[in-house]
Amino acid sequence: MPIKIPDTLPAFETLVHEGVRVMTETVAIRQDIRPLQIGLLNLMPNKIKTEIQMARLIGATPLQVELSLVRLGGHRAKNTSEDHLLAFYETWDEVKGRKFDGFIITGAPVETLEYEDVTYWDELKRIFDWTATNVHSTLNVCWGAMAAIYHFHGVPKHPLKEKAFGVYRHQNLKPSSVYLNGFSDDFAVPVSRWTEVRRADIDRVPELEVLMESKEMGVCLVHEKKGKRLYMFNHVEYDSTSLSDEYFRDVDAGVPIKLPHDYFPHNDADLPPQNRWRSHAHLFFGNWINEMYQTTPYELEKIGTGDH
Repeated sequence: MPIKIPDTLPAFETLVHEGVRVMTETVAIRQDIRPLQIGLLNLMPNKIKTEIQMARLIGATPLQVELSLVRLGGHRAKNTSEDHLLAFYETWDEVKGRKFDGFIITGAPVETLEYEDVTYWDELKRIFDWTATNVHSTLNVCWGAMAAIYHFHGVPKHPLKEKAFGVYRHQNLKPSSVYLNGFSDDFAVPVSRWTEVRRADIDRVPELEVLMESKEMGVCLVHEKKGKRLYMFNHVEYDSTSLSDEYFRDVDAGVPIKLPHDYFPHNDADLPPQNRWRSHAHLFFGNWINEMYQTTPYELEKIGTGDH
């Protein structure tokens, strides 16, 4: 089944061009099934790019998924037009009465700030608490994952001396996990962050289980069994050119930046990078959605009640 998104959303034409199956509201109504309800709280500045990246992976599932775009109510976006936000997004206040099978909370370019200094921290804390009662399974990504694991378990983030930037080999620590079904023992994942969470801090929390880790970059994916939460600290969702876009942006701005590790062929920034993580990105999202589908209640209102 395809993903259902508004046919006027900019991501629609991009996904169709890439061969991702999408459907309109009219077609969806004819299908006598309950689509999975997935919300995307998009904290990234370039919201359209993030919409495409996430919808591409969600849309690869054989299940019908209805994607709802969500934004913060108390924060004004600077890099996305107000017309786009009004046309395609709802604020969290507008959706907080709903239940979701899945909910994604993205990263944000605020990782060098203390959490309490982020202007929308109070609203985000309320959203984290809301997911415990209104969402069956939550996927937190990059800074969103660091913020969530700090909020729920007090796991701190630590600043890095230089940016963790590039494509790094990661190890599958739990091949039996439903979220790593079909994963290789060793695989590539894009990394782009100025901070890290440390294994020693995570290991102090019995509810948390590390599923992916890099010898060079540390923890990548953590599973919280009871809360059905996933914490993904890196960027499996990235496009082929995401790291090069970041690199050339900083070069053009005169910001000191090293070449992303093991990314450009022969470390030559004039050569187009090859995507070596796409298949595992699809596997990861497919496994998450499949596990969600297998365990979520058919009646949405029962999510968070334990009555299923």
